[in-house]
Amino acid sequence: MIMTNFARLNQAMGLQRSSASSKQKVQPITEVLIKNDENSGDLSLASITSDLHDISNPNKPIPSDLAYNSWVVEHPSALGSFDRMMKAAKGKRIVVFLDYDGTLSPIVDDPDRAFMSDEMRAAVREVAKYFPTAVISGRSRDKVKEFVQLSNVYYAGSHGMDIMVPPRPLRPCDANNNTTAMDIKGSDVLFQPAKRFLPAIQEIRTLLEEITRKVEGARVEDNRFCISVHFRKVREEDYGILEEKVKSVVGKYAEFHLTLGKKVLEIRPSIEWNKGHALEYLLDTLGFSNSSDVLPLYIGDDRTDEDAFKVIRSRGQGFPIIVSSTPKEDTKACYSLHDPSEVLTFLLRLARWRKASSSSRSLAQIWGVGSNLPRSV
Repeated sequence: MIMTNFARLNQAMGLQRSSASSKQKVQPITEVLIKNDENSGDLSLASITSDLHDISNPNKPIPSDLAYNSWVVEHPSALGSFDRMMKAAKGKRIVVFLDYDGTLSPIVDDPDRAFMSDEMRAAVREVAKYFPTAVISGRSRDKVKEFVQLSNVYYAGSHGMDIMVPPRPLRPCDANNNTTAMDIKGSDVLFQPAKRFLPAIQEIRTLLEEITRKVEGARVEDNRFCISVHFRKVREEDYGILEEKVKSVVGKYAEFHLTLGKKVLEIRPSIEWNKGHALEYLLDTLGFSNSSDVLPLYIGDDRTDEDAFKVIRSRGQGFPIIVSSTPKEDTKACYSLHDPSEVLTFLLRLARWRKASSSSRSLAQIWGVGSNLPRSV
C-alpha cells in the first residue's frame, strides 16, 4: 500500500522538476495565472501525502520534502511549466524583472561577497537582448550595478526607491509629489521618491553603527535610501538584544519603519513605495501602464518581492515566480523555482525560446518602447 502511494506521489509530482512532457495539473486563468485543472483525473497530492502520513504515524509531522512537494503542486515549477507559460505569452510583450540576492546570486554570510556567477551574468545579458530587463534590489543601485556589471539592463536599488531610466515626459503626478526627485544624469533620468529622507537616513546609519559594534556578528549596510542590519553571523542568544537596540533607534524617527528580511532588519522611510511600485513605474516608463498586451515576469525570493507579485496578480496577467527550497504558504507567486541554479536554467531557456521563435531583429527594435517592442510569437 505504501509503495503504491509513493508511485501515485511520483506521478502527481511529474510537473515539478521532471521532463516537460509530464502531465500537468494546472492551466492558465486570464492569460497566464494558474488554477487547478478541474477536468484532470489525477489524484490530489494533498490526499496522497495525507494518506502516507496517516499510515506511518498520525501524530508525526509531514516530512519537509513532502510538504514542499505538496506546495509545488500549488506553485508549479516554472521549468516544468515553461511550455505552458510561453503558450500563454503568445502575442504578448514580455518584460523581465529580477531580484538580486537569493535569485541571481546565492544567499551568503558576507553580503559584500554575494557575487553572481559568470554563467548567470551571461544569461541575464542574453535575456536583456530580447526583452526589456530590470534588476530591482534592496541593495543600493550602485552596489547592485557593481555586482551585475551589465549595461543593457535597468537598475532599481533600495527596494525601488532609486531608479535610473531613460528620459520621458514629466507627468503631472510627478511634479505634484513633493517626495519625488527627478534628476537628469546624462541621457538618463534618476527617479528617487525618498530623496528628502537622505539626511535622516544618514543619522540613523550612524546610530546603528554605534550600537551594533557591541553585538558580535552584526553588520550595518548603507543602501542609500534604506539601511540593512545583517544578523546572519549573530549568535542566536544575542539576536533579541540586537533587535531591541535597532527598534530603539528607529522609534526615534516617526517617518521610518522596520521590516524583516532573510537574516536582515531593514529600516526604510514610511512612504507608499515598494518593489511593486517600482515595477509599475518601469512599465509606465516603457509606455505600458495601460497596455493589455504586456506580460511582466518577476523572479524573486524574499518578502519584499511579494509587493511585485501582488501587482502582477492585480494586472490579471504575468508570471510571478518565487525562488524557494521551502514552502512559502503566504506567497502571491503562481510559479516557483528551487534555487538560483534553476533561475539560471530558466533564463537561458527563455532567451533560447525568444531567439528560436522570432525572426532576427535589430537591437533598436528590441529595445524600443511601446509598439516597437517585440511581440512574442
